Amino acid sequence: MGRTREAGCVAAGVVIGAGACYCVYKLTWGKDEYEKAWDDDEECSDTSETGVEPEIVASDAVGEEPVAKLQGESKAEAEVSLELESGPAVKKEAQLGSQSGGGLEAKAKALFNTLKEQASAKLGKGARVGSISGNRTLAPSLPCPGGRGGGCHPPKSGGRSGSRASGKSKGKTRSKSTKAPATTWPVRRGKFNFPYKIDDILSTPDLQKVLNILERTNDPFIQEVALVTLGNNAAYSFNQNAIRELGGVPIIAKLIKTKDPIIREKTYNALNNLSVNAENQGKIKTYISQVCDDTMVCRLDSAVQMAGLRLLTNMTVTNHYQHLLSYSFPDFFALLFLGNHFTKIQIMKLIINFTENPAMTRELVSCKVPSELISLFNKEWDREILLNILTLFENINDNIKSEGLASSRKEFSRNSLFFLFKESGVCVKKIRALANHSDLVVKVKVLKVLTKL
Repeated sequence: MGRTREAGCVAAGVVIGAGACYCVYKLTWGKDEYEKAWDDDEECSDTSETGVEPEIVASDAVGEEPVAKLQGESKAEAEVSLELESGPAVKKEAQLGSQSGGGLEAKAKALFNTLKEQASAKLGKGARVGSISGNRTLAPSLPCPGGRGGGCHPPKSGGRSGSRASGKSKGKTRSKSTKAPATTWPVRRGKFNFPYKIDDILSTPDLQKVLNILERTNDPFIQEVALVTLGNNAAYSFNQNAIRELGGVPIIAKLIKTKDPIIREKTYNALNNLSVNAENQGKIKTYISQVCDDTMVCRLDSAVQMAGLRLLTNMTVTNHYQHLLSYSFPDFFALLFLGNHFTKIQIMKLIINFTENPAMTRELVSCKVPSELISLFNKEWDREILLNILTLFENINDNIKSEGLASSRKEFSRNSLFFLFKESGVCVKKIRALANHSDLVVKVKVLKVLTKL
């Protein structure tokens, strides 16, 4: 029993001494490569520019805890648990170290190397805890802008321990598990950096790039930014020609059919700026009937309707394409009565364009109009509405005389514009009541119209 007790005491002393040397080694010899790998990963995740959220690898074994749980634990706790599971291999290594000599430092180093190898074997031949699994893919609707960077990746979230799995690798090979499915990150609207600022004046090659983006994308956000960019550039005459020569009119006009009201509004604005050019009007005339129909059926007084009316007004400044809209005269007058202040002004500007073309007079005065239209000759309206409605009446009255339509009054119905302005006499009474208007400009306009009756 004496020798047995002596052997036990020696073994206990060896174990205690090895543990003490191990602690000294940990404090004095610094971090090993395994811990440096963690530090590198933490540095990568902190300075990462991609902002990728970490993925957690699920454990394959039943009843086994997820591997990522070890990220929140200390290194010492992981090694203690592994030491308890090491079994005879650890004891055998300690006995070999004690027999070979070399001091407590060599014994502690041998024991530590054994624990590290067992930890690596348990985690899978050098695989790091919480390594990224699967492939990250971007949604196809938003292309990455490349060198101009930003906005393609979702923001980084989560604590420090969860971010160890993210970031770029610094020269170390990471094994990726193929058991977890690939993650598709959702696109965040508003984070895409467009290649150009919307108020930049672009050259012809840059305009070609924007048109290519607009033609290929289905993303509403990119379409909106591209349309605003093209619309702003179309305000300059040299870019109006460039966009037409690059085939930009059909690319822009195809978005008239979209259901998104914002996209339709930006489309009309871009075409409106392009329509100032006479050659561009020849390209846009193909879509003028479609624009007119959409303007009449869209929401009353909406931004889409106003943008469409402005485009139609520009397209009817000349006499070349007015006949394409003659079928919509009743709708124009109905909208003139129903619309708000701004819609009324825009509709009157559009109708005035038709009244300045004597060839359109017969079709214009024969259309049916609501009798409530006479209420626009009221002093309660502001100057702009009164001046426009007086100009409208003056032009129609002059065209009726010049075209000799007064003698053919029987061909016009009682609910036509001809009867309301010429035969009923109510309109003339309303205009005479405006002769005492407080606004001098309105009063002068009224006197001018009365002298032509």
